[in-house]
Amino acid sequence: MGRALAQSQTRVMLSENLELLRLSQRSPTLLESLPSGSRRSLTSAFAKLETPELWMTYENLFLACLANSDDKSASECLERITSRFGPANERVMGLRGLYEEALAENETALEGILQGYNTVLKENPVNLPILKRRVALLRSMSRSADASAALVDLLNAFPVDAEAWCELSDLYISQGLHSQAVFCLEEALLISPNAWNLHAKLGEVYYASTTLSDNSETTLRILAESVKRFCRSIELCDNYIRGYYGLHMSTSRLLELMNIKSGSKVSDDIPAQETLQGLQNVSRTKLQDFVTRHAYAVAPNEGQGVLCAVEQLLENPNKAES
Repeated sequence: MGRALAQSQTRVMLSENLELLRLSQRSPTLLESLPSGSRRSLTSAFAKLETPELWMTYENLFLACLANSDDKSASECLERITSRFGPANERVMGLRGLYEEALAENETALEGILQGYNTVLKENPVNLPILKRRVALLRSMSRSADASAALVDLLNAFPVDAEAWCELSDLYISQGLHSQAVFCLEEALLISPNAWNLHAKLGEVYYASTTLSDNSETTLRILAESVKRFCRSIELCDNYIRGYYGLHMSTSRLLELMNIKSGSKVSDDIPAQETLQGLQNVSRTKLQDFVTRHAYAVAPNEGQGVLCAVEQLLENPNKAES
């Protein structure tokens, strides 16, 4: 299920990359026009010009230049930020770490940067930017187990970081640890209970954990929980196509397994077949409406990847599931 819908992210990523490219191309002009603040200049006329937006502009420009290999402009942005806030500022340390990672030429250089992060964290275990950079670096080095351990350290220090819980869930999923991934998403939902995308993500994890299972009572219960999560996601966001997509697949699979078990007693925790069929019909109708809107260009901004995934599901549910 996730494989088909993941294609929809391509257009978003391309759009973001184009924005970064446009911003980096303007870097020489922007750097000339922006004031290069420093601590000593705050008593000057520049102090009247300094705003939080100025430094966010510098940071965004730094990231854009780095993403498009304009290392010279990125370095200039970083030096101006460092001059203003000082090298010991935690956010500045995180940006400098990112810069060094981007310029690293081999695995040995990355290992050196990682050791530097560990040294900083020995002195200050709650340096959040460095904690996050360490996780990102370990993931980029394909060290999922170490990245998971680093995220656990981060969450021990900052347990209400919903984004970190979601990232840890993704790492567990990549390692096939679905029960741990479920726990992480449930923790994230305690922090953001109305995040419909997290409810749908949890439904997907439940669903994925049953795809290789037989039609046992446990599988039925897990699928029922998956249906429940998808229902909650569309309750919170009526037009959330990913929620309807998951609801259609989870109800279809649950009905299929219940038909196989026909004649056997089904737990009271499992919704009645009539209820599941009703939910399946609702999701199918919503998905068909989505395809129709695209056909008549009513919603031209929707991702084409999502459209292809929905069309595939409606035409051949079994193929979409694989």
